[in-house]
Formats: sequence, C-alpha cells, structure tokens
Amino acid sequence: MQIDGQCHERFEPVRAAFESNFRERDEVGASVFVTLEGEPVVDLWAGDAGPDGRPWQEDTLVNVYSTTKTMASLCVLMLADRGKIEWDAPVAHYWPGFEQNGKDGVLVRHVMSHSAGLSGFDPAVTAEDLYDWDGITAHVAAQAPWWEPGTQSGYHAVTQGVLQGEIVRRVTGRSLGTFFREEVAEPLGADFHIGLDPVHDARVGELIPPKFPVGAKNTTSGTELSQRTLASCQITGREPRTSAWRRAEIPAAGGIGNARSVGRVHAALACGGEVDGVRLLSPRGVETIFEEQTNGTDLVLGIPVRFGMGFGLKSDVFRLGPNERVCFWGGWGGSLAVTDVDAKLTVSYVMNRMEANLVGEMRGGILVMAAYRSLSG
Repeated sequence: MQIDGQCHERFEPVRAAFESNFRERDEVGASVFVTLEGEPVVDLWAGDAGPDGRPWQEDTLVNVYSTTKTMASLCVLMLADRGKIEWDAPVAHYWPGFEQNGKDGVLVRHVMSHSAGLSGFDPAVTAEDLYDWDGITAHVAAQAPWWEPGTQSGYHAVTQGVLQGEIVRRVTGRSLGTFFREEVAEPLGADFHIGLDPVHDARVGELIPPKFPVGAKNTTSGTELSQRTLASCQITGREPRTSAWRRAEIPAAGGIGNARSVGRVHAALACGGEVDGVRLLSPRGVETIFEEQTNGTDLVLGIPVRFGMGFGLKSDVFRLGPNERVCFWGGWGGSLAVTDVDAKLTVSYVMNRMEANLVGEMRGGILVMAAYRSLSG
C-alpha cells in the first residue's frame, strides 16, 4: 500500500494506524489530517477514490455526511458570537411562522443540541425533497414536535441542517452554504463545500455505500422513534453521485471535502478561535461549545450522548483522550472530526468505503487513539 503525504516523525503511530486500516479493516480510499497548535503534523492519503480504481489524490473530495454538522454548527456559533443570535431566543423570533403546531417553545439552543423534538420529517420526505430549500423549510415549519423540546436529545440526522440553515438565512440573508464559503472556507483556504460548484466535480470520489440505507430496519436500534426518524428521509449513500445532491445545500449531510479541509477549519477552534491570522470565534465563543446542553440516552441513537452547543462532548461512552475540553462529531459511514482545545489538537478522517454506523466507527477511532499516543510518547 502506497501512502502519500507527510507525517511528522513524532506522529508515526498515526501513519501506522492509517496503514493498518487498509491492511486489516478493508479500507479502500481515505485521508487523515492532524494539527497541533494550528500546524499540520499529519497529512496522508492513500488508496482508490472509488470502485473504478482511480487513485485517491491529494485533492480528492468525498461527501462526509454528518461531519458536515460541525461546519453548520460553526456558522451558527459565529453569528451568536457576533451578537446576531441569542441561544435562549425562540427559533420563531428569527423565522416567523416556525411557531405553528406548538413550536413556539423551541429555542435556538435546542436546535444546537438535537433536543428540538424535530428529529425527523413528518410526513416523510425523499432525498430529492432536500434539494428544494423553500419547500423543505416550509415542511419543517409546519411540523409538531415529537417530544417536549429541551428535555432530551434525539439525533436530528437531517433536520438539524434545515433548522440551522434557515436560521442563518433569516439572520444574514445568505444561505448557510454561502455564509460558510465566504466567512470560513475562503478565508482559511479550506477545500470544504456545502453546495459544490461543478468546477470541482472531477475531483469527487465515489462513496461505496453500506448494504442497507439509512432508515432500513437493519440500521436502527429498533426503537420506534429511531425508526421513525431515520425512515423519514431514507438515504442510500448513492445520492452524492448525482449533480443534484452535490449542488444542493444540505447542511446536516451534504458537505463535500477531505480530511485536510475538515482539519483546517477545526484547527481554528482548537487554537481559541483563530488560526494563521483568521479568526472565526472569540475565545469565549469557543468555550460556548463546551456548555453542556443535554446528557443522557439519545432517543434516536439509543446510546448515552452528551451534547454541548453544536458538538458532541467527551463522556464515559466517548472518552476521546485525557483532556476535558474535547468536542467531536462524525458522519454516516465513518468520517470523523475530533477537536481538543486543551491540547490544541485536531484529528480528522475522511474515507469512501462506508460502514453502517451513523456517527463514526473504528477506523477513525484508532487514528484518534494513535494521535494521543503520539502526543504522550
């Protein structure tokens, strides 16, 4: 297996773990990126960009599904940091009409912590429905909550992006994808896209989906709410092969990038909100991420999850190294992004062969563990 890129000698355990994924875990194509104090210390890629055998290149991009949520949440965090959004304000304050059907008590902080009671679409929609922004936002605005908002998290697998995206659009007049491009990606030179310009299509690798789509009975914990949520917008993993998906802005699931671009953005968070002279958040804005919003068994995922503001936080289930101020999220299939503010460390992993897991899996996990071993070694 030929592995391309650079790896600081201190972080050789990450290279070894990356190589082992190909040797032992059926990796097809992937990239891993690690930063320390804002500087890249690992930037590796290898394998094939899809089943056709074309090589994964330095600039290969793939759809990362819910790792996109870290980018969408960052946009909302930035607006709150600028005083444009209040966490305790009702969503309807920014989005008139959203209050219908008993949603007047849904607050912005509930959206950020998957506790808004809107984990799925009611009635169910198709992936194609997500391409019509006005239509899908009107659909969500008309729904009633499935549980009392703010009381418990229930993973908003696709709906969180609709909620966050419309809040951003109402506050700024820009779509979330445009805001992200102009305020985050372009200033940082981060090759991450929420709504992909066709000029980049040739660089997009092909995902290799798991056997069952999201929403199939085989992919859920079996709870009624979990099944209802995931079946409300069934996604197969083949949608990113279409130009319609790539052009659409789907802030919870449609981001297209690689490990380098994910890590470039998260490096700013790891360093107090600023990297290489580009400030996204104030130090106080970064600290907001770690304010616990919910902590308990997630109604959709069926496992204990501790949510801060827009990110998962370290917990007994997600230990994520020795430090306390660690936030993360991952995407369906396996992509993963971990940010450790105490160590000023980020670990990002993006791949094309998907497992059925909704939020990360072992291939990314061993890379994170290897990065921490490198730090302590």
